[in-house]
Amino acid sequence: MIVIAIVIGCIIGALIGINAPVIPYTYSTFLAIAVVAALDSVFGGITSVLKKNFDLTIFISGFFCNSILSIALTYLGQKLNIDIYLAALVVFVGRMFTNLTIIRRHYIEKWTEKKKENTKAMKE
Repeated sequence: MIVIAIVIGCIIGALIGINAPVIPYTYSTFLAIAVVAALDSVFGGITSVLKKNFDLTIFISGFFCNSILSIALTYLGQKLNIDIYLAALVVFVGRMFTNLTIIRRHYIEKWTEKKKENTKAMKE
């Protein structure tokens, strides 16, 4: 079911991307940091689903609050002529790698358990 949702999301994203106008260079930093913040929230959501403590309200609020805060930091940094968005980028990417590690470990442990069960069943 999740695979179908991912495939449909990729197709919709590709169709929107093909037909979307080009974003001006002046806004590219804002969009990039917002996308990274949103991806961080998505990886955090997947991690919480695997840990069985997912809450939709927390996910949605985190998704929008992280994106808005990162855009605001980027805007403030541009006004002060300081690259503050790099700090947000480091934090979000660090959290993404942490969440990806948790997701990877979960599926490796699941695969290892299944492999042990199959070898045990074959011996019997």
